[in-house]
Amino acid sequence: MPGIALVAASRPRETRPIGGPPGQPAFLNGAFLLETDFSPDDVLGVIAAVENTLHRERTDRWGPRTIDLDLLLYDDAVLDRPELTIPHPRMSTRRFVLEPCVEIAPDFLHPLAGCSVRDLLDAISAAHPHVAVIGVPGSGAPEVAAAVADMTFARLVHAPAALPFCGDDEALFAQRWEDALAECAAALRHEASPDDLHGTISDFWLDAFPLAAEGCLPADRIAAAFDRAARDVATPHVAILLLADSGVLAERVAFRRRRPAPQTDVFADLAGCSTAVVDAPPADTVAALVALQEKLRQRLLRPAPGAAQRPKAVVAVEANDLGQAIAEAVAAVEAMA
Repeated sequence: MPGIALVAASRPRETRPIGGPPGQPAFLNGAFLLETDFSPDDVLGVIAAVENTLHRERTDRWGPRTIDLDLLLYDDAVLDRPELTIPHPRMSTRRFVLEPCVEIAPDFLHPLAGCSVRDLLDAISAAHPHVAVIGVPGSGAPEVAAAVADMTFARLVHAPAALPFCGDDEALFAQRWEDALAECAAALRHEASPDDLHGTISDFWLDAFPLAAEGCLPADRIAAAFDRAARDVATPHVAILLLADSGVLAERVAFRRRRPAPQTDVFADLAGCSTAVVDAPPADTVAALVALQEKLRQRLLRPAPGAAQRPKAVVAVEANDLGQAIAEAVAAVEAMA
């Protein structure tokens, strides 16, 4: 194509289909390294023209097609628009993407992960991968994690204590917060991880605790408690971040408050919930959930130089429809194999 120079091409790989309708044939996947003066939008236009020339049809999502060209990375560009997202939002857990990328450009940096594509491949290739399903109360993290563990034969680590929210009594909140932090940390200790190939799925992320306590406790107390609890707790290799609209969060939290589950989900029950039937949660509660969700988004999905402790491979999943969120999360984990 005029204006585009091919620098390197990986060999094609035959891979099993991930997600989509059943009974599909195998796919052929590869990667290309290009040099161009075109903008990302212009490159997108060029590859769309190639797809149209080769009669690309868009019927079933993740279904069979003659060709599918994705713009994965463009230097260190970060774009998040309806028509174009760079880096590609699902590339970091896809072995069929990362392996050909590493073949031709192993040191190419992923600007959001803050590491190379080789590092991303190493992250999903751990002997015992740990995938953390992360979300605020009402996001469906326990349900999604349980479904992913069931579908992938992974070990499920359920949060042994709920994440407390700020209350009027700082001393009471601080004690409950530190106790819950210590319990959840204990569930993730190195020695608790078995040596099998299916990995671990957790329905919480320990780093959510300091984010939830911001503005409630002094920063030095948060840091000291977290450092004590998180000692010898490994960072997850992969994070699946569930994002839901405020209205959806309010409806699900209200449902939980009407029909409370056992206190085993880190994001299942809000502090102070009772067995009584109640109406929708207060507006300030929903606002706190939305604020925490945004903190998680910023922590996981924005460039953060030096943020060594966050998972390298991160996939964001819309969680307004739990069935679709489960399908997306399962596909993300299956693509690691």
